[in-house]
Amino acid sequence: MKILVMGLPGSGKTYLTQRLVPLLNAAWYNADQVRKMSNDWDFSDEGRQRQSMRMKTFADFEKSHGRYVVCDFVCPTKETRENFNADIVIWMDTIKEGRYEDTNKLFQDPDKVDFHITEWNDNNHDDIAREILKNV
Repeated sequence: MKILVMGLPGSGKTYLTQRLVPLLNAAWYNADQVRKMSNDWDFSDEGRQRQSMRMKTFADFEKSHGRYVVCDFVCPTKETRENFNADIVIWMDTIKEGRYEDTNKLFQDPDKVDFHITEWNDNNHDDIAREILKNV
């Protein structure tokens, strides 16, 4: 199962993911780590598309081997989200502006999400994991 934790930079994607992953016994791909491995820090539209496809490749590999996988990345546009094609989308909607103006300008609120997080708390990851595992 492919799980996308998306939202603006600074919204708590990584914070939530590092707590969720052990509860699901999932693989984890963090966008900054994947960009670092790829030495690709291009944030143009083309670079963002490439990153969404790169994240999809890692996630599809894990899913094809029967594993849960959680990927946390901004995934700012409808097109990048369609490229990734998540089974479950968690939107960290905890801030209205991130630290990068270019990302703020192009970020599109998602049309459909499975979990809409509007504030950080100590229970989000437990609640989400419980819901995901309940439906297995």
